[in-house]
Order: sequence, then structure tokens, then C-alpha cells
Amino acid sequence: MRSRASLKGHPMHPALIPFPFAFLTGALLFDLAGRLFARPAWWETGAHLSAAGVVTALVAAVPGFIDYRYTVPPRSTGKRRATKHLAANLSAVALFAAGWLVRGDASSEPSWLLLLLEAAGAGLLAIGGWMGGTLAYRNQIGVDHRYAEAGKWREARVDAGKGEAVAAASGELGIDQMKLVHVNGKRIVLARTGEGYVAFDDRCPHRGGSLAGGTMICGTVQCPWHGSQFDAGSGQVRAGPAKAAISTYDVEVRGGEIRVRTTSASRAGAKTTD
Repeated sequence: MRSRASLKGHPMHPALIPFPFAFLTGALLFDLAGRLFARPAWWETGAHLSAAGVVTALVAAVPGFIDYRYTVPPRSTGKRRATKHLAANLSAVALFAAGWLVRGDASSEPSWLLLLLEAAGAGLLAIGGWMGGTLAYRNQIGVDHRYAEAGKWREARVDAGKGEAVAAASGELGIDQMKLVHVNGKRIVLARTGEGYVAFDDRCPHRGGSLAGGTMICGTVQCPWHGSQFDAGSGQVRAGPAKAAISTYDVEVRGGEIRVRTTSASRAGAKTTD
């Protein structure tokens, strides 16, 4: 089981990105000012800031890529936005790295080519930062939006043969709590309602938001992105903007073990027997 340690997905990690942003932007400003005012100490500072910015950007990219790979919902508008965010940030770092190669010695006066590369990199950083803000505030990537009594985030990965019911939980869910289960790469939410256990697709059909990261109240699951609501037992839409229902799956309760069968859709949740 993997816990949601940081919800989420910037291709440069949100706790670390202030460092490369500050260093790389500072490199451009010091290089430009040093050239305009003929101050060698300033462009030497720019050279050191550029090197520090590239290194810290690569460090920040490691946990960010892990979040991008495992946390941002697949087949969603958020995933497409995160991909563009990743491309913008990595391209910006590449431009600053190219500028460092063009620079040569730190004591050398920065050329106009170097300044052009850094300016283009700073522009891409600004675009990437804007998309990162959209990911955080619109797609709630990096935001812990657990609701009251939601319990600790639960996630598991299991393998199953065709038509096989897989053990997805062992009674750890309370009423209105959910668990994300990856079955052969398929994302299924196991939830417990007041009437029993239910299972349904993790993907909201509106924009692809993760329903496991949403809210479960009185048998209704709400997507965290745009508020679409679905009946957790039948999958039917209770409130838009989503138009299509979500798929549901049979749940079997045998003593303390909850099993999900991923090949047959169900219109009702299983009653708990313990």
C-alpha cells in the first residue's frame, strides 16, 4: 500500500521550486544588469546563480516526476496540463544549461546569445509556474482536501486473473470512507456506505478527476475538481456537470475480507455481514 504523502504532481516539486525559480531568474537579472552597467561582479554572481538554479531544478524534478507519474489522475485534463507544465519547466532548465555552456568562464562578459537563452528560459519558467498554479488550485494537485471522517488515505495495488474477485480490503474502511485499488493497472474505488460496500471507477467522466480524492457522503461521491456527483451504488449521475454515469463493480463480503470483481458491473453495493 502506498500512502498519499504529498498529493501530487508538479514536475518540479512544489516544496522545492522556489529555489530554482529564484536562482534562474536572478541569473538573468544579474547577467543583464552586469552587461548594461559593465559590472563584472554582477555577471559573475549571475554565473553562480545559473549553476545553482540548474542543479536545484534537477533535484526538484525528481520527486515532482514521481508525483506526476503516480498521483495526477491518468486520462484527465489535469494530466495533460501537468505534461505541458513538465515540458515547459524542463525546457527552461535546458535553456539555462545551454546558456551556461555558452558562457564559458564565469568572469567572461555574458554575450547577447547567453542573455537571449536565459530570457527564453525565464519566459518558459513563468508559463510553467502559471500552469503549476492552475494544477494546484483548479485540479487540487498538491492540496490535501480530505474531508471530516474521511480517514487516512488508503491505496493498494493487486493483481488478478480474468474474472477473478480480488481482495481489496479487510474491514479498515468506516462509513463514507474510500480506498483506491489498482487492479492490473485499472483504478477502482472501494467505498463503504451506510448500506454496505460499493466499488466504482476512479475516473470522473467529465474531466477525468480522481473520485477517490473526492468526498463521499450518504452514498454519493463527489468529484473534487468540478463537483459532479454520482450514486456510489448505481453509478448514476446525481448532479453535473458530468453527463455520463460511472461504471460500478460487484463487491463480495466474506467475513472480514472485502473482494471486488472487476469484470461485471453491479447496480447495488454488497451488504456487510460483520
